[in-house]
Amino acid sequence: MAIIVAGGGIAGLSFALTCHEIGLDVQVYEAASEIKPLGVGINLQPNAVRELYQLGLEQDLRQIGIEAEEWALLFYGAHPVWSEPRGTLAGYNWPQFSVHRGQFHMRLLAKVRERLGDACVVSNARLSHYDNHVSGVTAYFTKADGSSFSREGALLVGADGIHSNVRQQMVPDQPGVHWGGAVMWRGVSRYKPPRTKNSFVMVGGITQRFICYPVEPLDSNGETSLNWIAELRPDDSRSVDQSDWNKPAQPEAFMSEFLDWTFDWMDVPDIVAKAEGIWEYPMVDRDPIESWLDGRVVLIGDAAHAMYPHGSNGASQAIVDGRVLGAAIRAQGVTPAALQTYESKLLKPINELVLRNRGEGPLGVLINIEERIAAGSSIEEALNPSEIAEFMAKYKEAAGYARDEINAAPALI
Repeated sequence: MAIIVAGGGIAGLSFALTCHEIGLDVQVYEAASEIKPLGVGINLQPNAVRELYQLGLEQDLRQIGIEAEEWALLFYGAHPVWSEPRGTLAGYNWPQFSVHRGQFHMRLLAKVRERLGDACVVSNARLSHYDNHVSGVTAYFTKADGSSFSREGALLVGADGIHSNVRQQMVPDQPGVHWGGAVMWRGVSRYKPPRTKNSFVMVGGITQRFICYPVEPLDSNGETSLNWIAELRPDDSRSVDQSDWNKPAQPEAFMSEFLDWTFDWMDVPDIVAKAEGIWEYPMVDRDPIESWLDGRVVLIGDAAHAMYPHGSNGASQAIVDGRVLGAAIRAQGVTPAALQTYESKLLKPINELVLRNRGEGPLGVLINIEERIAAGSSIEEALNPSEIAEFMAKYKEAAGYARDEINAAPALI
């Protein structure tokens, strides 16, 4: 029997390509009637890029994305706090790529259909529930018209996102999404990138910030699709039960707080004014759970560990999940024991990472800086370069992309 994957997003499609690589039958079921290129920019860290290269996607990444070479953090008023090289400039054996999420998703989908056949991905099929058996699992799906069907499989991989029905059946009493109070307005503008041609830039602090980075190669005019995020912590209460990438918004919702954010090297109002579209997205995650397993059923990606985007590693971890799971299945067969091996390697550190990202992730250095300034220190006195360097190193280790460890690690498959 084939392995059933519920969810045709980045996690599910990456795992499907891994199954093809190691010679396993797999069938992907996606809830959406039509798989579209949703979302805006994401970053793919070197640990995930290594796996994508092995899956044969290097040229795709170079065609649709751009290698990130700098990560720069600046306090309110654009006062420099920290900058560091990224990817190969930082000594990694693999780059870090910034890409448009939708374009990357479409490339994964095309590769799956090319290698496994069009019939491998079934749309308009939302998993409703499942039944475990001694030698397999039955997955039940519903269509948009209300009709339903079921499929038998050897394993069920829940890759059905932050509102996962697979997870809901595993832990029915767990609360829904967790909102920490921040709202992001995201967009893409045709623009010349600030600082360098491929810098990730964050300006602001804990309560208000603006982030931008290019997500495709520069054109002949030096312009690119510049992904940007305006983030605020509004005083009003709002519902976040149905977070998605496709909730349109207008600049009036947030721009009054950014009107004076014009610097010699970056003009925030002008960037936002040239947006091709703006989407509102509450910053949400899910509380960690004690297990990602239920018999022959396992969770990966956001279904397992939806996290705040502070560390730019949600998509990367989804890819790594599928590779670690594939390696375990290759070693131990299509068995519950393989699922247990996968969980034993990732559950504890990734649950800790979810909570670490609630503490602002690598942006957490701003908490100490703001506290010191509030206590009377100047910005210069509040900065401690050695302290910041130590903080950043610890975050990379926790997130699974510490340079020396990645460079020395053997291939997962």
